Amino acid sequence: MSQYYKPNRKPDWNYGGPKWRLSRSKIALFLECARCFYIDNKLGVARPPGFPFNLNSAVDALLKKEFDVHRAGATAHPLMKQYGINAVPFVHKDINTWRENFKGIECQHAPTGFTISGALDDVWVNKKGELIVVDYKATSKDEKIEALDKDWHLGYKRQMEIYQWLLRQNGHTVSDTGYFVYANASKDKEAFDATLEFEVTLVPYTGNADWIEKTLLDIKKCLQSDAVPNKAPDCDYCNYREVVGKALLATQPKVEKAVLARKKHPKNNVEKTTGQLF
Repeated sequence: MSQYYKPNRKPDWNYGGPKWRLSRSKIALFLECARCFYIDNKLGVARPPGFPFNLNSAVDALLKKEFDVHRAGATAHPLMKQYGINAVPFVHKDINTWRENFKGIECQHAPTGFTISGALDDVWVNKKGELIVVDYKATSKDEKIEALDKDWHLGYKRQMEIYQWLLRQNGHTVSDTGYFVYANASKDKEAFDATLEFEVTLVPYTGNADWIEKTLLDIKKCLQSDAVPNKAPDCDYCNYREVVGKALLATQPKVEKAVLARKKHPKNNVEKTTGQLF
């Protein structure tokens, strides 16, 4: 089995177990496909993960180091000055925990009993004392990135809104406006020369977290039900499972014959025969 895919987790990490938490990514999964969310959190079988984007992770790590220099000096980063943002990186004793995967910032949500968490990239603070949620993104597009105007950007927007909501649940005053620090790798160079050049832009977004409370109640209702939810029409994972399931069922008579043959002739290499069916 791949080192990246461990589908059957220990029950402690499933809903109802002592280690289960509702992470930001699990909320995103519920909104994407309630059936996949249920299979993951209630039945304990996760989707196969995407291959890790190590270049994106490297950009994130370097940006954090860069902004941490200004955090230590209580100074504005040149990007803030370039875009006229009157703020500095926020200093807090838990900032590193907030940014750590599988930890993050968390809160207890009384109406559902959930522990909700999310690992954010960065937090700035403006002169009014409002916290500003900042998310780093890395890509390589031909056009300059100055807006979140694609359909798939909805996930990015919800991501920021959850972080804003979590900070507010922890008693912080948070600006409705957050920023995406977008590092866009150029493909216009004549040669690679072991160097990537990035154009870094700052894209503002005004969040609205009104959808979160209802979504959390919907998630609670989903997890407490014994009925598997309907699949999302455009869920590739569910569609794949459905198509494969039908294909395997179509081979069932052949499998049954092979099993019977094995019982009658146990020395025959029936396992090889059945293996070829799948």
